[in-house]
Amino acid sequence: MDGYHADHGGFDTGRGRGRPSRRNATDIGTTYVHWTHNRRANGRSSRVFEAERPSPSYVGDMLPPAARKGRPADSIPAKHLHSSLNKVRHPVNVVKWTPEGRRLLTASTSGEFTLWNGTGFNFETIMQAHDCAVRAVTYAHNDEWLLSADQDGFVKYWQTNFNNLKSFQAHNDPIRDLAFAPTDSKFVTASDDATLKIFDFATSEEQSTLTGHQWDAKCVDWHPTKGLLVSGSKDHQVKLWDPRTGRCLTTLHGHKNTVAMTKFEPNNGVLLASCARDQTARVFDIRMMRDVFLLKGHEKEISSIAWHPIHSSLLTTAGGDGSMFHYLLDEQNPPQVTAPTLSPYDSQNPSEAPAQTLHPAHKVSFAHEYAIWSMDWHPLGHILASGSNDKVTRFWTRPRPGDDTYTNDRRHYGQAAAEAQGTWRKAEAQRLREEEEAEAEDEADGLVDQKMPSKQAMLPGLPGLNAPMPAPFPDGTSTGGSQGFNMPGFGNGAPPFPMQGNAPDLAKIMEMASGQIPNGAPPGFPPMPPGFQLPPGFQPPPGFPPLPGMGSSATPLENSGVGGGIRKRAPLPSQQESLAQEMRQGRYVKPR
Repeated sequence: MDGYHADHGGFDTGRGRGRPSRRNATDIGTTYVHWTHNRRANGRSSRVFEAERPSPSYVGDMLPPAARKGRPADSIPAKHLHSSLNKVRHPVNVVKWTPEGRRLLTASTSGEFTLWNGTGFNFETIMQAHDCAVRAVTYAHNDEWLLSADQDGFVKYWQTNFNNLKSFQAHNDPIRDLAFAPTDSKFVTASDDATLKIFDFATSEEQSTLTGHQWDAKCVDWHPTKGLLVSGSKDHQVKLWDPRTGRCLTTLHGHKNTVAMTKFEPNNGVLLASCARDQTARVFDIRMMRDVFLLKGHEKEISSIAWHPIHSSLLTTAGGDGSMFHYLLDEQNPPQVTAPTLSPYDSQNPSEAPAQTLHPAHKVSFAHEYAIWSMDWHPLGHILASGSNDKVTRFWTRPRPGDDTYTNDRRHYGQAAAEAQGTWRKAEAQRLREEEEAEAEDEADGLVDQKMPSKQAMLPGLPGLNAPMPAPFPDGTSTGGSQGFNMPGFGNGAPPFPMQGNAPDLAKIMEMASGQIPNGAPPGFPPMPPGFQLPPGFQPPPGFPPLPGMGSSATPLENSGVGGGIRKRAPLPSQQESLAQEMRQGRYVKPR
């Protein structure tokens, strides 16, 4: 693999400022050249290449994963290469490498497809593929077709040049996953309607519907070589199906929460991995129809899993907190206080032995800021791509020989710890940009809050009366019939206060007052309190008669197009005065 540098890949050119002179790149071609040039024929000798050592001088002797199938630990993608972001960001639901490995396809909640270069990780193109969120994407085994499914239950056919040939609605509910048959003649979908459907690829006709889950079907996968389906559901169950008859062969119990993803091991097809929201992942052996490995270590739910395309014992899991753990199925890696356990394969009775607990061989605790929804390996097995709810697509690979700086970066220890250690420093320009974006968002939220209508019924136009009107009593009064006060002129029982919906009926009040409210109190109304005066400049609502205490200070209503006066907002406080007050309190004193 070609060189990379710092936190974003690339080359160390010695330039102190500005962009590097060469584009960030990770090219596996040189390792294949070295391998094909120096390898010997099978059977000649098993000791062909010199063992790789942790020294920078062995960079030129690096081998691709296909040349070291017996050393899966050398392929663990512990090094962060690059982070790719769209100009208009949306959560990334699916990441998928093209069959030849030249590009990475990402699908987002906006329904867009984005293509990224597989070597330089730069943006190539973007297209509007669906009208809603894309939930699943898969390539055919012949590498000639692409299927995608969305939130509305539609499935679309795409050629390798992303020419859309067909679209049809497979479900009325969102489709969560889909998979091709080994012969590419059929495909299966899993939906929130708790069913799996098998369709003929050529005609798009539904051939069978698999029912048996009691809740939403969240994932499905087709065995790489056999007529066998596996599905996981919100009912905590993993089911194996016969696609010919539609019969459920068995149900695997083990998870205690929603099963998020199920995947067959792509090389041998003997193992089956599943992950769930119970913070565990399990590996089942379909020959024994039981779980043989229990993967622990996550502190949140596990949202996705990915098998390595070459090493059958390397499994990667991703959590809802943005963490990414890599497990080696032939290494237990127990903590210091935990005693090692025996594998079911090494026990005298494998069918009865408990599942062996495995712990991660490597942890990337801060791979993303939020849940990782999808991961996919490059077909050659040297780069792992991940898509997350933090709207970022990231690329990962193995570190070069002698490179140990990755263990102290912010992906492993977090941003605050990396800054404290001095291994990572956020650029000042990035700090200012984030602060400006936060201030702009706060300002926008403030404007929205000013334009929001009141959530409570108030008396319009009357200052100080901001409390909602009390609900009337069952007898129609606001104080409960005889419990009300005796209003002069109306006897012992005052009539109910006229209401129109949740607001007072002004027209009815004027009619009760004989069409006008003079400066003095009308007959039957309690007198105004002594010295009562309305605030200066107060304007009554349109159509409201003059109120007592207005005097000559009241401004007559002019013709404003709506039959009333122009209401003016009180002046806002001075920003300079507010800033000076904040600076006196010790804030915002640093010039920018």
